[in-house]
Amino acid sequence: MKERIKVGYIGLGRRGMRMLTTGIAKMADVEVKTVCDLCEDKMQKAKESLTKDGRPEPITTTDYKDIIKDPEIEAVFIMTGWDNRPRIAKEAMLAHKYTAIEVGCAETLEECFDLLEVYEKTGTPLMMLENCCYGRFELMLLNMVKQGLFGELVHCTGAYAHYLTAVELFRGVEKDGEVEHYRLGHYIKGNRENYPSHELGPICKYLGINRGNRMVSLSSFASKSVGLSHYAKETYGEDSRHAKVDYKQGDIVNTIITCAGGETILLTLDTTLPRTHYSRNISVRGTKGMAAEETKAVLLHGMKEPVRDNLAEFYEKYEHPLQAEIQATIERSGVENKVFFGAHSDGIDWAVLRAFVESVKAGTQTPIDVYDTLTLLSIGALSQKSIDGGGIPVEVPDFTRGKWQNREPAVRSKYCLDEIVTDNSIKVFPHVE
Repeated sequence: MKERIKVGYIGLGRRGMRMLTTGIAKMADVEVKTVCDLCEDKMQKAKESLTKDGRPEPITTTDYKDIIKDPEIEAVFIMTGWDNRPRIAKEAMLAHKYTAIEVGCAETLEECFDLLEVYEKTGTPLMMLENCCYGRFELMLLNMVKQGLFGELVHCTGAYAHYLTAVELFRGVEKDGEVEHYRLGHYIKGNRENYPSHELGPICKYLGINRGNRMVSLSSFASKSVGLSHYAKETYGEDSRHAKVDYKQGDIVNTIITCAGGETILLTLDTTLPRTHYSRNISVRGTKGMAAEETKAVLLHGMKEPVRDNLAEFYEKYEHPLQAEIQATIERSGVENKVFFGAHSDGIDWAVLRAFVESVKAGTQTPIDVYDTLTLLSIGALSQKSIDGGGIPVEVPDFTRGKWQNREPAVRSKYCLDEIVTDNSIKVFPHVE
């Protein structure tokens, strides 16, 4: 186990900067040797954040290849926009550097197979930083699933239900000004399930996807696209440039996935119509019970219906040991959320970063491995093919090439997502008493 690792960090947008300043910059066992962005001001801010926390001053560069070529850098964080991640990840893996990429989808299936080919050639781990796999509710469900409390699983649901128009897609845009967020470009040119991993990442672990089970087919259905046009007309005026754009992205996209084990998954993308609240809408249905985020409730065999808002008693009984440590550390130390947890009070950003860092330090496979990552990356292109064909079933590639039927054992660590592991040998917050 290495005591300290050197990493490169590529991409300092809003998300990238937050993960650096509230996460990596606080980790005494991680040296950010080099940061990369096209904006000098952002690199200066990153440098100031690292040195403020007592870390060595990083090298700054506008060329990510400087990081790829540096033999001292052992791991790379790729936090750029969606379009660039697969290409940069491929180069990082070819250079034998542990590679972490932010959540999202690949533009094409070819990008996924390119990454698979590189992995098969180099064995370099590739991990999507899907923080929601470490959410408190999601981990409790994982614990309960592994204990068989829901019986045989039959169906799961999940959603990215988040009204993004003002907070993301048109963020900072003035009347007839330039569109600042790259994600809007994808809503203009494409019609797909474009952001599935927040809900699908945890669900894959419940259903044993790529370990004894796999996705077989997918069908996606998109509603008409009127939400963005309506918002643009109301906000910027009927004659504004934004109001005249032909947005391709359907306002609601529903995707049905079938699995080799006979289970089904329903995903919903819901980001361009007003809604009451943000939700991942995760639910698990089995022969002995169910759990549902929307009703904040668990129902097990023998309980009387209806039930709502009973999660507290189940957290008390079935809290995942990782989240139990996080919650206990928060309560004991008074760690401020804004320092360690960003926008998430259950520490999911910190947890997914530590999961990757601990894997690099130990030289082991990552908890969200290359096959998990490629499966999540592929959903966008697959769903677009289905929608373009009127909802036709589309085969989901088996990126394991048959290995899902007899995988090697998962690495046992406190961050393992394939079984429940209590591990007191390392702390979630190694520098917090």
